[in-house]
Amino acid sequence: MSKFFYKGRIEKKPKHESYGYNTKQAKKLGTEVNPLQLVVNSEEKKAEVEALLEQHGIFASITVNSEAEENLVELDTLVNKPKTTVFDKTPNRNDPCSCGSGKKYKKCCG
Repeated sequence: MSKFFYKGRIEKKPKHESYGYNTKQAKKLGTEVNPLQLVVNSEEKKAEVEALLEQHGIFASITVNSEAEENLVELDTLVNKPKTTVFDKTPNRNDPCSCGSGKKYKKCCG
């Protein structure tokens, strides 16, 4: 058989795509690669925002324009991230009660 009729191997799909890895991730806002775009009205406000950025370790490009509307929405969303709610675990039946009575949970509050 000559080499001109050889079809070769079928190309397989790369494994990283089939295992669910996100190969097309969006860039995170506030980094050196993708800084925030902020607009402020005065130099005093710019100094306040720069201090806040330095405190939180966020990168941004700040534009001072007295005629334009202030745009600090992206900064507010990064600074005021919501906290994860954590609930206390309820005690098992034979554990001491959490109210401090000294009884077992099943005899007191359960």
